[in-house]
Amino acid sequence: MTATRTIAMMRPTTGPAEAPMPTADRPRPLVLITGGARRVGAQIAAAFAAAGCDLVVTYNRSEREAEHAAERWRSTGARVTLAPLPLDDPAETDARAEALAAEITRSTGRLDVLVHNASAYFSTPLAETDPADGARLYAINALAPLLITKRFAPLLARTALATGSCVVCMCDMHAMGRPRKDFAAYSMSKAALAEMVRSLARDLAPRTRVVGVAPGVVQWPDEGHESDEDAQRAYLRRVPLERAGTAEEAAEVVRWLALEAGYITGEILRLDGGRSLA
Repeated sequence: MTATRTIAMMRPTTGPAEAPMPTADRPRPLVLITGGARRVGAQIAAAFAAAGCDLVVTYNRSEREAEHAAERWRSTGARVTLAPLPLDDPAETDARAEALAAEITRSTGRLDVLVHNASAYFSTPLAETDPADGARLYAINALAPLLITKRFAPLLARTALATGSCVVCMCDMHAMGRPRKDFAAYSMSKAALAEMVRSLARDLAPRTRVVGVAPGVVQWPDEGHESDEDAQRAYLRRVPLERAGTAEEAAEVVRWLALEAGYITGEILRLDGGRSLA
């Protein structure tokens, strides 16, 4: 996919006139969210839109859902740009991220927040794990965030935020010392992402902070073993707060870390209702 074609597929839109107007010394923050068309990603986008931010939201196959969600975000006054960004082919991911960064350079010249929300999640019993499974999980969950951050680091360094720009990675508490049975390849990919948080926190300081959020369950899967109510009840028996989290709670944590927690970097906040203690 060439840079020209990628940029041509973007869909910029502008919110209503009553939205807060940017000024030269205080422009609206610009937030890029990968995989923001649905589920937790869409709620994260909504939280930033409600906080007065403009959005760039990427998707893979969820174009229709992205268009529908964008209507809600625009109702807050946010300017929304949608862009396709598949993550399972590192070379294509890198090229598309480079093209998107070039377009943002021309339009605003900066990026304030980058949220790595998109991920792949499926079980990988050892006896059934093949090279393609491991490669896909690593490409989407670890290598894609690294390559995307590389392309947007210069824009993040030009942030207008007093707290500095911020990269937020959606990690997983089960890849931080609480492994789940039959998820070795997935957990390895998310563990790599957690190490990226710590490494890039040093590499991108002092202008850009890098943090992570490590949920337990904040929204049950739509299919598979964990969509079964008996399995959900069994999981929650090991959660001290005795409930799953919500997408809204996850989104608020991401928003707070990105826009308010100006002295936090290199940390990964567990959002698991105490599951990591049990």
